Amino acid sequence: MPRNQATASTIKKIAFLGNYLPRKCGIATFTSDLLGAAAARQPASQCFAVAVNDIEGCYRYPNVVRCEIAEQELASYRRAAEFLNSNNVDVVSLQHEFGIFGGPAGSHLLALLREVQAPIVTTLHTVLLQPNADQRRVMQELIHYSTRLVVMTERGRNILQEVYHAPPAKIDLIPHGIPDVPFVAPDFYKGQFGVDGKKVLLTFGLLSPNKGIEHVLHALPDVVAEFPDVVYLVLGATHPNELRTRGEAYRLGL
Repeated sequence: MPRNQATASTIKKIAFLGNYLPRKCGIATFTSDLLGAAAARQPASQCFAVAVNDIEGCYRYPNVVRCEIAEQELASYRRAAEFLNSNNVDVVSLQHEFGIFGGPAGSHLLALLREVQAPIVTTLHTVLLQPNADQRRVMQELIHYSTRLVVMTERGRNILQEVYHAPPAKIDLIPHGIPDVPFVAPDFYKGQFGVDGKKVLLTFGLLSPNKGIEHVLHALPDVVAEFPDVVYLVLGATHPNELRTRGEAYRLGL
């Protein structure tokens, strides 16, 4: 289905599709922050969210969430496409991560993308170097249906072109970034954790086996042998999905 073209001056309604706070998920935080920043930058535009639910029932979303998708229900993606089309959105900002959509490699999402009439700007939070067959198929369709592809690193841009043969003209590099917060000297926080004067390695965020924390732990003896003043801090709760399926086994294993 051809996509309508839009320019900054004609964009009046923007839909942000992904996870959304208060769901505990990095994508939820990113989508919420991105919507808030876009709404502040373009106050004349109407910004709202389409949120993906991974639990029965729903989260206590703010009013900005106008539509919800049941992660594992294919028909729910089609209903969301109908919602977006009936609301005449000018652009859809899609936050993509394989693990947040239903179907093999998140393929349920494709049912929505095939029906949506507005241009789709897809932010790729993971670009796999060695995809399996399902992941490759989903990514290639995602590239096809997206008007623009946003990656966060130069490496991601190269993989898109070399592995998936994405058109270079479709790809934009926008570093991840963080919300604009006041700067505080690092030593202020070091005192709170009792690591004054130490070289601190920090991992933060929700804990799950795909974060590679165990690799750092295995490497630490060699690191400490050369830098005795190194301390490794791991900050974060266990990821809700990990907690539901395996409890605290991963954290205790670490």
